[in-house]
Amino acid sequence: MPAEIVLGVGASHSTLMNTHWEQTTHRAEAVRFRDGLAAARDLIAAARPDTVLLVGSNHFRGFWLDLIPAFTLGVGECVASGESGTPSGPQPVDIPLARHLTGSLVDAGFDPAFSARLQIDHGQTHAIQYLLDGVDAEIVPLVVNVFAPPLPTLARCLDLGAALRAAILSFPESRRVAVVASGGLSHRLPWPDWREPDGDDEEFMVRAWLNGRGDWASYDERRRSIVRAAPSVITPEFDHDFLALLAEGRAAEATAHTTEDLERIAGNGAQEIRAWLIMAAALGHAPARTLAYAPVPDWLTGMAVAVIDPAEETAR
Repeated sequence: MPAEIVLGVGASHSTLMNTHWEQTTHRAEAVRFRDGLAAARDLIAAARPDTVLLVGSNHFRGFWLDLIPAFTLGVGECVASGESGTPSGPQPVDIPLARHLTGSLVDAGFDPAFSARLQIDHGQTHAIQYLLDGVDAEIVPLVVNVFAPPLPTLARCLDLGAALRAAILSFPESRRVAVVASGGLSHRLPWPDWREPDGDDEEFMVRAWLNGRGDWASYDERRRSIVRAAPSVITPEFDHDFLALLAEGRAAEATAHTTEDLERIAGNGAQEIRAWLIMAAALGHAPARTLAYAPVPDWLTGMAVAVIDPAEETAR
């Protein structure tokens, strides 16, 4: 039986769920998002995936300014950083599928980087913690650069998702594959453009991003204090509009935004919707169903969970 794509999930992430749950003042919103994650986790378990293509960002704990690829596939060992109570240590990788995807993308005209020893952080392990809890599946990690400009365009990410769909469906072995996108929606992090840091905090951040390889933990306390001191900037209008596009199978229209547009409208953290666009394209732009949306100022982020179920589309 050939490989098939059985489910798609998009979900926001925030390590403050782990470290500051008791201090969260917008508790009803936080609970609504957490319950949405649990509902998505149950849907993933019911879909019985063998493998999860896990698309997310990296917050300068596995990638550094000495080398920032646009797209990186983990094709061998995968180790989680374990920051802020997220999973740590080796993660199970579906190596045959990962290597097939890499080769297929090259044949399709993409130039993905690959890593036989990939370090991931909460940009993907938050999803492992909350969405894959108890799910017996391997992963194929795909890291998308969303924080170190120049970034891949939204249109390029959409095209990558379509190429991944074709690659998965061409895999000659039996696989039930779920695609999970982690990140977004609107939020603004106190992170500089690394090319033009302004002030002591921003210069510190750039030093951490440049010199943190093998020593990221020594920078982490001040990094987190800078983030915790940042004001919350959430744009619910953008979030609702984006979720509506997904629900209508029209995510491609989001590619009308340039990188600069997106940051101006919804914050630099909204660049993580690239992962959602890849997921939507990999699911053939079937309509999505929003399980939860909650702006949580304590976590600085518009938190959302949505699912694309091909079985529902077939039934319709």
